[in-house]
Amino acid sequence: MLEGKNIRLRLRDKEDLDFLFEFWNHIEYYGEYEAIQPQMSRSEIEKRIESSTTTDAGVTWTWFVIEKKDGTKIGLMVYFTNQPRGWIEIGYALLPQEMGKGYATEAVQIIVDYLFLSKDIMRIQATTDERNKASQRVLEKVGFMKEGTIRKSGFMRGEWVNDYLYSILREEWRAPKILTKQK
Repeated sequence: MLEGKNIRLRLRDKEDLDFLFEFWNHIEYYGEYEAIQPQMSRSEIEKRIESSTTTDAGVTWTWFVIEKKDGTKIGLMVYFTNQPRGWIEIGYALLPQEMGKGYATEAVQIIVDYLFLSKDIMRIQATTDERNKASQRVLEKVGFMKEGTIRKSGFMRGEWVNDYLYSILREEWRAPKILTKQK
């Protein structure tokens, strides 16, 4: 478990089945800038929960539940590695009613601190729909730099969309800013 000031990131486990089932299968939780995912059954989600990481086509995914200090589950954080390149990409999503409260910024800072402290990597990156100003602000507050536009990076909800690529390098990070403890 990774703890910050107001939230913590906890590896997903079986107790998260109901939350993950609703999160995965509720169209509003994706927000207007994410592709709509195919519905997933409880048994499919349960299989994904059985391991803290999943591997698809050489990409290893690690999933965390974002929760408030009182244990209220408010979102998801994921990071994935692409070997042999050695970089890590992050992604995050909050319940709509928890957006705009600083939780996403804190979650991103926690995962950045954790990854640079625990992994031998030079960069962490993230992509965001070019229209998603809130996510861009989150990344910039944590120290990510916009590298450029990935043109027509996906077909989403009936149209081709562009993404912005952001990254933070180890030398730009320098030291932990928010991570208070790891359990």
